[in-house]
Amino acid sequence: MYSLAQSVRIKGAAGEPIPNPSKALQKLDVEFRRGEFSLCSAGPGTGKSLFALNLALFGSMPSIYWSADSNAATQLSRATAIITGDSVKSIKAKLLSDDFGEYERVLGERWWIRFNYDATPSPADMERDLATYFEVFGCYPHLCVVDNITNVDIGGSPDAESFTFGLEGMCEYLNDMARETQSHVMALHHVVGEYSDGLKPIPLSGVKGKIGRVPSLILTIHREQDDEMGGNQILNVSPVKNREGVVDASGGTFAALELDSQSLRLTDVVDISGTNF
Repeated sequence: MYSLAQSVRIKGAAGEPIPNPSKALQKLDVEFRRGEFSLCSAGPGTGKSLFALNLALFGSMPSIYWSADSNAATQLSRATAIITGDSVKSIKAKLLSDDFGEYERVLGERWWIRFNYDATPSPADMERDLATYFEVFGCYPHLCVVDNITNVDIGGSPDAESFTFGLEGMCEYLNDMARETQSHVMALHHVVGEYSDGLKPIPLSGVKGKIGRVPSLILTIHREQDDEMGGNQILNVSPVKNREGVVDASGGTFAALELDSQSLRLTDVVDISGTNF
């Protein structure tokens, strides 16, 4: 047991925010704090993986990304586009034609982010990766991304009730991971069918499996098309659970981020009005 005074000395890096690329999210007091676990939920193809990848590539930050949902070619093309600003289509073409030499230096500078592309990583695999990272770099990652939480191999779930309890258990496990490593652990997750098209605000109740008890922060993402911005998409990020700041369980309060269709970079939408930041 620790007194309050002793707690000051043993807290370590817990509670420190990692670099946040979005001022709009910061206006909603949305920070990704070390030692905490968050959930990011959206429909398929909405952009939750791109949101997580933009976060992982922002700032000089040690990171692990368990990319069960996307293969190496997809993530490499996306990451290179985000880093360089070049078109993801031209980058993918160069990658497939083995004409990728011009990007080797800039990618080599991002030594701090490591990917695991196993389709169904187990908790044992994740623990091995964390131990290896610590052995090589002398520290644990500041950010760990699990894409998606349902891809983690936690054993069979014969029915819906077992599936939910399994997800709850995985949330507990990832929360413990965050505390033990003092990383921010972000898991990506799906939504219920009503919100799977990603075209309207997603409330807390729209998170699949109703696993909202453990995470300190839950974000949902819905999208809209803005023809005035060259056909780019707008990703609206809603804090439906937020122990440290603004929260709106309906999903109606959100930060608007523009997704560049070429470079896949996310930037804040400048125009701010109403409850939408």
